[in-house]
Amino acid sequence: MPKIRAAILGYGRSGSTMHAGAIEHNSQDFAMTAVCDIDPERQKQASERFGCPIYDDCREMLAKEDLDLVSVVTRSDQHCQMTCDCLDAGVNVLVTKPWAVNADEARRMISAAEASGKMLLPWLPARWGCVLGRLKELMSENAIGDVFLVRHTVCSFATRNDWQTERRYGGGYLLNWGPHIVDSPIVLMGARVESVYARMKQTINPGDTEDVFLAVMNLANGAVAQAEHTVAVEELPSWFIQGDRGAIVVRGREITIHKKTPPRPADPTDFATMQSSDSETLRETAEGAVYGDENAIYAEVAKAIRGEKEFPVRPEHALELTRVLDAIRLADKENRVVVP
Repeated sequence: MPKIRAAILGYGRSGSTMHAGAIEHNSQDFAMTAVCDIDPERQKQASERFGCPIYDDCREMLAKEDLDLVSVVTRSDQHCQMTCDCLDAGVNVLVTKPWAVNADEARRMISAAEASGKMLLPWLPARWGCVLGRLKELMSENAIGDVFLVRHTVCSFATRNDWQTERRYGGGYLLNWGPHIVDSPIVLMGARVESVYARMKQTINPGDTEDVFLAVMNLANGAVAQAEHTVAVEELPSWFIQGDRGAIVVRGREITIHKKTPPRPADPTDFATMQSSDSETLRETAEGAVYGDENAIYAEVAKAIRGEKEFPVRPEHALELTRVLDAIRLADKENRVVVP
């Protein structure tokens, strides 16, 4: 079977490592056919690594090269136009997170894909994450009973000084981290977001956009999901999941499952008998990558392009997430509960 002719559009940190590396790893499926980047040093690195044609203009690359897939790994504000250009040229597109700055851009890309008949593949790698996969198994096993509250948090105490700190470029931690932190608890609970309240703040980063966000989402199944990126020296648990028969606490890849069944006392005034005496604590370590294995994801990209298997993340999934991120931003701006 002929190899999939792939190109990287944006050979920066993620493009040159995560995406180019995954294409190399899956060399039985992909051939690196072209690389496009405006930085001369990055162009030189790509040329030495792959020996393929190098471009500084994506439209020129699309006009000259016969491609099956372009991986768009550029600044967030460039994703929509570049993705539409590739689709209009008759090429399948994988677009990194955040695939769009807002829902209007997302809908424009979906329309371009429908008009072209080509695939639009959103990059949401956390859906392949080892911890999320194990949590989904525990949920299906009813390990802690009915779950009513899920908290998913990422803490950092570091500054950056690049385009991610500027709103005009689609920067900010909501778009940068939101596709990981906001999406995962929604996927875990398998329920639509009905309303959102959120706060965002700029604390230690330069620029003009947030480095902290906290979103409280009411889900259609009655549960509440809280997603947070915060600036903190001491880390909070990455997951804290509460059920009516226990709790699950996650730190990194370490998962602790607390199982408890509180009795229902005959005498409701006897508070001591309300405490659980039947309890079990289990500890385990999730094996794999917390935010997904890019090599495995690109293997699924290859199957999707060859028509062997549907790609697990469909454009309508990514659009729904973008609508939630838009609602988070609006809830903070107007200090009110927002329906996505």
